[in-house]
Amino acid sequence: MELLNSRSLMPSDWNAISYDQWADDLQSICGSFNPRLTERGKSVRGAARGIDVCGMQFAHVSNDLDRVHRDWDDIRRDANEHLFLIVQLEGSCGVDHIGQRNTLDVGDCILVDSTKPTTFHFGGVFSNHLSMHLPRQIMFSETRTAFDISRKLQGFDPMAIMLRALIAKILSTPESDTNSAQLKDLIFSATRQAFVSDAQTLTSSINDSTSRRLQMVDILIDRHLTDTNLSAKWLATRIGVSIRTLQQDFQGLGVTCTTIIRDKRLKLAKEKIEQIKDQRGNKTIADVAYSAGFNDISYFNRSFKELFNCAPTDCLKQGSDKQN
Repeated sequence: MELLNSRSLMPSDWNAISYDQWADDLQSICGSFNPRLTERGKSVRGAARGIDVCGMQFAHVSNDLDRVHRDWDDIRRDANEHLFLIVQLEGSCGVDHIGQRNTLDVGDCILVDSTKPTTFHFGGVFSNHLSMHLPRQIMFSETRTAFDISRKLQGFDPMAIMLRALIAKILSTPESDTNSAQLKDLIFSATRQAFVSDAQTLTSSINDSTSRRLQMVDILIDRHLTDTNLSAKWLATRIGVSIRTLQQDFQGLGVTCTTIIRDKRLKLAKEKIEQIKDQRGNKTIADVAYSAGFNDISYFNRSFKELFNCAPTDCLKQGSDKQN
């Protein structure tokens, strides 16, 4: 299947659906986003639908909205963290992400981090793109190679051509296929290589660019999330800046470094609770909290309920109820 010629991804006609329906569909697939119409009360031409194939999740998103925005409040509400590998199929789309602005044309690819605010600009012009959801922790933790978020690969770039071919292969491969696991590993590796950073440029820019510093901090947090010594002071020392400079970087985002670490640990804990729901082992909520980097169970319980609006025990009980 040639991705840019796929009739299933690019039908000749698109139906119009209500704004509320389109927004609900997007949220169910991609998490919390805020779509905005060009005219109040107008319907949306296009659709937001999920595609689950070969053990991978995709979002197929088409619309003629004004823009779609994701802010820090939206990010805190979402339990899952992904990198979105986006391929533009039809039309164009502006992307504002971590201080960079790009325009995606047909065939172009970009990596977007779900843990950072993003604005997609459409201006009322029809756009159609495919987004592959890559587990963020796996993408960052299983490599020592630095790669760039929010850097566009133009459609004619050989790496963009390779990514489109791999995605087309994944879309045509059932999960039962013996090669599905290898394909998943291959797309992870290929994506890292396609967006690999220039090491010299990255190193020289760390102390000069807030966005670069925060990107490096993000990587360090993901790699050392459960370490007991992980803190703002430890991070500042690792990237060679003062604690005050690092605090100012986060103040510009409206959050603190401590909050980022806490919320990431809570999201990891929720993932661990989801994993033990269907297991009949002896793991407890306390075990999960400690393994996620918390050493105060009362603080963990309060923070968990604040972020997810339910207690950890309630989350675990939901899984037990389904088994009985």
